[in-house]
Amino acid sequence: MTTPEIRRLGRTGPLVTSPGLGAMGLSGAYGVVDDDEGVRVIHAYLDGGGTLIDTGDFYGSGHNEALIGRALRGRDRDDVVLSVKFGALRGPDGALQGVDARPAALRNFLTYSLQRLGVDHVDVYRPARLDRAVPIEDTVGAIAELVEQGYVRHVGLSEVGAATIRRAAAVAPISDLQIEYSLLQRDIEDEILPTCRELGVGVTAYGVLSRGLIGGSGGLDGGRRVMPRFADGNREHNAALVAQLADVAVRRGVTVAQLALAWVSAAGDDVVPVLGARRVEQVTSMLAPVRLTPDEAAELAALVPRGAVAGDRYPAVAMADLDSERTDGTPVTTGAPRMQ
Repeated sequence: MTTPEIRRLGRTGPLVTSPGLGAMGLSGAYGVVDDDEGVRVIHAYLDGGGTLIDTGDFYGSGHNEALIGRALRGRDRDDVVLSVKFGALRGPDGALQGVDARPAALRNFLTYSLQRLGVDHVDVYRPARLDRAVPIEDTVGAIAELVEQGYVRHVGLSEVGAATIRRAAAVAPISDLQIEYSLLQRDIEDEILPTCRELGVGVTAYGVLSRGLIGGSGGLDGGRRVMPRFADGNREHNAALVAQLADVAVRRGVTVAQLALAWVSAAGDDVVPVLGARRVEQVTSMLAPVRLTPDEAAELAALVPRGAVAGDRYPAVAMADLDSERTDGTPVTTGAPRMQ
């Protein structure tokens, strides 16, 4: 069995395997998954040598953490790196209702996460989005206190822009920024990725397969129904764009999904792709080693030109609230009311 590659999250973060396992899809994000199969998926990843599992306390309204906790029973805690996002609020109907990253709130969120996961600490703790009503310094400072107390090992960020990264890094060491990055989504290359590299912040890249646009079935199950890139017209355009990768995949003897994963991995040793899996065979595929030469990576980038994808990566209301999508160099306004 081939051992997955080991990379460090930034200058100060933990050593992890690349790729990491994104667990969101095991809690209904893209269709129903049986819990027993979800446990088998997590076990297949860990048994295959994987260590990094990414979750959020709002995935399945706590279901995802409970499922991971079940899968980890009897396992050596030191063999797993748990990355947890917090702050996204849900109503009883499951609808998202904004973000809360106040110090008191995040301490409360962590308490419940530790209980559901069945652990005494998480390895990386990060706000899922910037809370416009709370200075990032307050949020990061509170996580840093949890690091001092032993409940958290490292501070992470998610979907924030360069200005916010700088403010956060001035308060405490940041292990990594979690953000979307793929052949179809390369905007971070302009400012965000260079800022991370300047500050020694790693990148955990999600959306590596663009929610199934690359190498997927093209189905509209789960959250894909509201994603602009799956809208009529956009979906057909994007499928034709990705189809150009097929010949390269055949030439290399790999799948299109493996090719796209390898492209993100080739972006640098400071980039760790995080890939979702809902079936054991998908785990086997993602852990299969595929390496690209610089020329091969450049060929793929040319086949799928930057900016050629049709549609935004999130619906308009979500895009408007993404600090990482601001183009004027300033963070989302601090002190604004929370999104409801």
